[in-house]
Amino acid sequence: MIKVIKRYRLFLLLLGATLILTLINRPFGTKALSVTAYSFKEMILVIPPIFILLGLLDIWVPRETMVKYMGDKSGARGVILAFIIGSAAAGPLYGAFPVAAVFMKKGVKFSNILIFIGAWSTTKIPMFLFEVNSLGLTFALTRLLINIPGILMIAWILSSMTTKETLETIYRNANKF
Repeated sequence: MIKVIKRYRLFLLLLGATLILTLINRPFGTKALSVTAYSFKEMILVIPPIFILLGLLDIWVPRETMVKYMGDKSGARGVILAFIIGSAAAGPLYGAFPVAAVFMKKGVKFSNILIFIGAWSTTKIPMFLFEVNSLGLTFALTRLLINIPGILMIAWILSSMTTKETLETIYRNANKF
C-alpha cells in the first residue's frame, strides 16, 4: 500500500490540492476539474490506438529492418523516413514519446528520433492542411520551410551535445518499456 502511495504521490497531492481549491473557490475548482476530465478523456481516446499500433510495429517490423532504414548508417534515408513518419502522425505530442521509445528499442539513430519528434510536433500533415485553409498557402509553406531546417539543426545540436554515456542510459531506459 505504501509503495502505491509513494508511486502516485504527485497525483494524490494534486488531487488533494484540487479538492481543497474546490472547497475554497467552487467555480474555480469546478473549472479545474472540468479541464482535467477533458484532458483525461482526450488521453484515453488517443493512447490506446497508439499502443496498438506500437504493438504491431514491435511485432511486424524486425529490428534489422529499422536499423537498416533508420539506424546509424541510414543517412538521408533515415532522416526522410523520420520526417515522413512524424508528419503523417495524428494526435498530441505525448503520443510521440511511446513511439520514440519503441524506435529506440529497435535501434533507430538518436538524431532520427529527435527529427521524428520534431516532425510530430510541427510538420503534421493535418496541421499543414488546416493552416492552408485558415491562414493561406503562403503562410503554411513559409512556416514549413522555416521549421524543417530548424528541426534538423535542433536534432544535430542535441545529438552532438549528448554524451555517449547519456545516450546509452537513454536507450537502456527505453528498453525497459
